[in-house]
Amino acid sequence: MWLALGIMVAAARLPWLWQRAIGRGVGWLAWHLARERRRAAEVNLALCFPQQTPQWRARLARDSFDALGVGLFEFARAWWGSLAPIERDVRIEGLEHLRELQAQGRGVLLVSGHFMTLEMCGRLLCGQVPLAGMYRRHRNPVMEWAVKRGRLRYAVAMFANSDLRGAVRHLKRGGMLWYAPDQDMRGKDSVFAPFFGMPASTITATHQLARVTGCAVVPFFHRREGGRYILRVAPPLADFPSEDAVADTARVNAAIEAMVREAPAQYLWIHRRFKRQPQGRSNYYERGRGLPAPPPAA
Repeated sequence: MWLALGIMVAAARLPWLWQRAIGRGVGWLAWHLARERRRAAEVNLALCFPQQTPQWRARLARDSFDALGVGLFEFARAWWGSLAPIERDVRIEGLEHLRELQAQGRGVLLVSGHFMTLEMCGRLLCGQVPLAGMYRRHRNPVMEWAVKRGRLRYAVAMFANSDLRGAVRHLKRGGMLWYAPDQDMRGKDSVFAPFFGMPASTITATHQLARVTGCAVVPFFHRREGGRYILRVAPPLADFPSEDAVADTARVNAAIEAMVREAPAQYLWIHRRFKRQPQGRSNYYERGRGLPAPPPAA
């Protein structure tokens, strides 16, 4: 792990054009070698875009691995590199929403999804507003150290997903907290909410944090266009939270789905998002099966 970390630190210092070119090569290798993850991406795309042709989905799956390879270099540069070559061509929209909430002294829960651009765009946004983050604690101590050390170069604080008290205190004090609730966390506080028309096990933390702290929930869109980054902060979700945790979680999933539709190739499709279903564990991702068709609408 220390050797891999040293390679990432060295890679963070390569020219940006080199990083993108090498990253696409890494994506090509991952496409051919990481067969289980490739299968997961193909299954997810079949479930989420059943109306599209197999050729369209195959092209998107391949493009997503290119973005995955480039994303590794984006992580490295965000943690240990310079953003000078990138900051010259960044567009940020909607900062006025954060400024207004900041002036009110109100906490902000900035919600996004697991895109390969999340680390780079998180650092870019931290250059504009003081932003903390939530993350899943890593079992490997080297990786745990690297994640916290890298992100604390630009974030004001990092809270493990088990440290809800710390996150609540930060929001109650008017802080801004960024997290991505679009993966199956297997926690007890989860519900099945639609994501691309599929039931997806989703934590209700967005609803709970907003209810406990009174913070605003703000969707955060971000994508890369060639070597340029586009960041967009949407207005806060109106009338959020409600009394219905399932309905609120469905609204958050709908916001993340809208983000994915803007930059589908940059989403982390290799996560087994639909592994759990209301009837139990699904067999969507098993080897040897054809690509699944989505279940009929209820």
